[in-house]
Amino acid sequence: MKIIGWDGRYDGYENREARLVYRDGKMMLWISKKIPRPKPYQPRDTIAVDINERKIVYGDHVINKEMDTNFDEAHRWKKLAEDLQKKYSSPRYLAWRRRKAILNRIRSYHRKARNILEDWARKTSLRIVEPAKRLGHAVAREDLKGLINSLRKIKNKDHRTKLIIMGYSRLVKWIDWQAMKHVVPLAIVNPSGTSSECPKCDSKLEENGYRRLKCPRCGFEADRDVIRKLNIRKRALKKLKIKVIPGGSLTTPTAPK
Repeated sequence: MKIIGWDGRYDGYENREARLVYRDGKMMLWISKKIPRPKPYQPRDTIAVDINERKIVYGDHVINKEMDTNFDEAHRWKKLAEDLQKKYSSPRYLAWRRRKAILNRIRSYHRKARNILEDWARKTSLRIVEPAKRLGHAVAREDLKGLINSLRKIKNKDHRTKLIIMGYSRLVKWIDWQAMKHVVPLAIVNPSGTSSECPKCDSKLEENGYRRLKCPRCGFEADRDVIRKLNIRKRALKKLKIKVIPGGSLTTPTAPK
């Protein structure tokens, strides 16, 4: 039998199940391995994640990275499906339901939108958890159950709102799963007040330009999303009982990388 692919990194691990699969005219032998879970560790800090409709901001008190969400791209495919339904519809007769080719195309557009969000959530979660594991940090995210439930209660939701609910749900699911898989400590904190409290002295922040907030007491100033991230980190440190190492004082993070 010709071996067309074999990862030698797993040769030393115990063999488990073996499956011989016939697919597309070819026979393939799949062998699973038993790999021990990594040992848990005591985190030194946290990678905090702020999630909103337009972008994801994550990092600690120094690292600050941003990623755009894929809601707009997914919504474009939903809109294509909706336009196709309208094109083949009338007040008396929904032709698209009876025409198999049109129905299949509409279903493929809806499936494409779901796949876009699923792929985005999976890749985003990995980009958050992997640096946390490498740095010996925990991952901290806000509890989005309240927000998701409030969005679900909206009557006559449009496609975009439904996609936001789906995207938020998928992302938190994947972050939690990747953290469990890589044995990265996870903290889920209450998001209430994270955009209005100073992460340095807990005072109430004031507007200071477009999406900029400033503390009238200590003078700390940063972007609204960065402040939310810092407050999530602060609450996670307290929840996990982590004492930040010397030199880890709170400073305004650098520009997004």
